[in-house]
Amino acid sequence: MAFLELRNIRKSYFLGKEEFPVLKGINLDFELGEFVSILGESGGGKSTLMNIIGGLDRNFEGSVTIKGQLLDHKKEKMLDAYRRGTIGYIYQAYNLVSHLTVLENVLVALDMTTLNHSERLARANELLDQVGLSDQVKKHPNQLSGGQKQRVAIARALAADPQVIIADEPTGALDSVNTKEVLELLNQIARSGKLVIAVTHSQEVADYGTRIVHLADGQIEGDERIKPAFDQQEQETSIPAKPLAAWASYRTAFKHLTYTFWRNFLIILGTAIGLFSVMLFLGLGNGIQGYINKQVTDLANPNYPTVLKNVDTDNKKPATERMNSTMQAMTTDYHSTTFSQADLDALANVKHVSNVEKGYLFNGASVSYGQKQAGNMTYQTWTNAFTKKSIKAGQAPGSGEILVDKKNFAQVVYNKHWRDIVGKTVTVKYTAMSSSNQPVQMNVKMKVAGVVDTGSQGATIAANFDAMHQQLADAQADAAPTYVNVKIGNTKYVKSTTAAINKLKDGKKYRFAAMSIGSVLDTINTITKLATDVLAAIAGISLVVSALMIIVTMYMSVSERTKEIGILRALGESRRDIRRLFTSESLFIGLLAAVLGTGMAFGIGALLNSALYQVAHFTMISIAPGNVVFAFIMAIVISFLAALLPARRASRLNPIDALSAD
Repeated sequence: MAFLELRNIRKSYFLGKEEFPVLKGINLDFELGEFVSILGESGGGKSTLMNIIGGLDRNFEGSVTIKGQLLDHKKEKMLDAYRRGTIGYIYQAYNLVSHLTVLENVLVALDMTTLNHSERLARANELLDQVGLSDQVKKHPNQLSGGQKQRVAIARALAADPQVIIADEPTGALDSVNTKEVLELLNQIARSGKLVIAVTHSQEVADYGTRIVHLADGQIEGDERIKPAFDQQEQETSIPAKPLAAWASYRTAFKHLTYTFWRNFLIILGTAIGLFSVMLFLGLGNGIQGYINKQVTDLANPNYPTVLKNVDTDNKKPATERMNSTMQAMTTDYHSTTFSQADLDALANVKHVSNVEKGYLFNGASVSYGQKQAGNMTYQTWTNAFTKKSIKAGQAPGSGEILVDKKNFAQVVYNKHWRDIVGKTVTVKYTAMSSSNQPVQMNVKMKVAGVVDTGSQGATIAANFDAMHQQLADAQADAAPTYVNVKIGNTKYVKSTTAAINKLKDGKKYRFAAMSIGSVLDTINTITKLATDVLAAIAGISLVVSALMIIVTMYMSVSERTKEIGILRALGESRRDIRRLFTSESLFIGLLAAVLGTGMAFGIGALLNSALYQVAHFTMISIAPGNVVFAFIMAIVISFLAALLPARRASRLNPIDALSAD
């Protein structure tokens, strides 16, 4: 039984319905140790026969048997394994990968073996030394002569220790000196026990082997042995083959990216600008939210929700609307808005409420000092819901004392020296209500204990509860509290406790309307986030353009690297390997863009923060780790999706057509 058997091989091409036979029933046997030359003129079917023997052509009739095992050309994975472990190719056009060095071109074949890295490196260097190129390993193919390129191709063909070497016009592009050297190398390969099949139209080349098969018009016209085959026993492959590992595709992709880096740099830069814009807007949103949260929490303690008596019978309304209804009722039915002792006890019994602080709230108050007066102010009780940071001068009010508003009163009286108002006696006028809902005009003198700035809460003056209670009692006004601040010891229970208070009922109607600073911040943060996301989405449109650029680049790369794809398929790489080669290169583009975009975001963000800090005294651009992770994920997803169609096209290229591409 021969090592390699061809039986009744037939192959035709069709132009429309017209058939053009190329191979017309080829029957051949080959043994190890032979140097067989398939001699014939162009168009005689030599290359087609070579592609069938090499496992590249799958559409033919007949059978190929290797070591007694039928090779099923319908099974692509079997053909991939066959090319990896049995076949080595040497081409007239050399077919080296241009972006890889001489050493790397040999290592490509060794990546599909079980050798470890050091063993692969040692074997590649050994083979290059055998073909006389040990001093050229770092050069690229475009830096070599024709003879040197062919010797690299021979070293690559031998790298995985295949049993069959197929040489397609191996000396067709060489001068006489290099021709003789290459033929001697092929002779040595056959002498080592391998089967060498050379396809040629040169009688000189054919005469160099041990056997000549004459092929003409798709038929064998002669099979002549001119020398005895080298006396070698069949040997098992000493280097087991295996499918290409993913890391090898990643490495090749990265090498191509670095080789063509400046061509891809504009794409990387464009994608990076898009990612930078998205991160910058997200960071700006984080900063604005942080700034607003700080401003609010500096003025009001988030652990003290405000509770009003509910007067609205519509339970479907949110707490904010029911609070507005209560505020309006204070001018028409004041008594219905005040808290009874039973109300206070009910609040004290709510889970997680540790204290209940009573308060008063009067709108339309005025405060005067000498000839200076400020009106339309809110006069309310100073509770622990206010923070000490809101007091800009002086201290919290004691008995008979008041805090006045900085912007709307202290600066009106003393302008730049507004702190001088502390210690002065001012007159406060406001309208209270009697228990029968009749107005009671209040006119009291109080000492200024400090100056307060409540920011967005408006013009505020504040006294402690006892002082305000005494004022109301002395004037025989309704002294029942009109709002309550409840203390919740743990911040994480604020929302749930506020919700629980809002669900307390007095019959069918909700009893209270409660709202925490957290609820206000949630609303503000939701609006801020929405605006930020819209801006980030607008900035992200540039990423769509980047994706299109990546798609175009990948398609160009597939077109430019068509021959490389054919070479890799001939070496035994699968369709999946080819897809991974292009998707991984695109992923590298995305990752580099993400790195550059992140660097730009933090660098430019730092410059903007430096400028904005002079105005707001706050870090307004705060890029969170989650924003960076999001940018990287977005870069990976965009680059991967952009590469899918080009990679799919590359993997579906016919290896024979790819190898013949210019």
